[in-house]
Amino acid sequence: MIPWTLLDTAKIPGGGELRLKQRGQEFSIMLGTNELMNSRLSGSERALATLSCEKIKGRKAPHILIGGLGMGFTLRAALGELGADAKVTVAELVPAVVSWARGPMATVFDGCLDDPRVAIHEGDVRPLIRARKATYDAILLDVDNGPDGITSEANDGLYDYQGIKASRDALRPGGVLAVWSSGPDERFTRRLRDSGFAAEVVNTRANGKSGARHVIWLATKTAS
Repeated sequence: MIPWTLLDTAKIPGGGELRLKQRGQEFSIMLGTNELMNSRLSGSERALATLSCEKIKGRKAPHILIGGLGMGFTLRAALGELGADAKVTVAELVPAVVSWARGPMATVFDGCLDDPRVAIHEGDVRPLIRARKATYDAILLDVDNGPDGITSEANDGLYDYQGIKASRDALRPGGVLAVWSSGPDERFTRRLRDSGFAAEVVNTRANGKSGARHVIWLATKTAS
């Protein structure tokens, strides 16, 4: 078996370190002993985009905010679903991840960062959410392992009542907040519903029809 090669490391703002590894054509991003993402496993990340885009299908000039660039699977899937009039803003907390996308993982990203519909924000997604009112048609969050985050404690502020309210305020009427998670969280489902969202919990697989079971929340903003 081909051994893994460590390509680079990157500090996470607030603490922790990401490691980019490669084995043949396969890439992995690790945090300690936890594999956060793997280039062979893209099914649930793609579903995060396709399910969300289906919810807002038919809107003119939709604006999508994606929290977490990862390996670009959610971004590429969203671009495949959206028309030429769409705008996609991607917030990535760790600048090195953007550099990896343009460097060693360029084949994985397949030029999607150069799509004219895409704008990259190197920084926390939270200020983009809190600074905007009724701006986005969909907010897609894949910044951690889910509402009970492990990458950064600061991510918890996205999933508490205050964070959910900020996302709701940033969405246009009928907009969708979509959240990826490595597992279920009934408390988060309740917080979404308590905050004025019609929340749907979708079970999916890491690689489409196989692999680990993941969860996606599709929360539609209801009328006030």
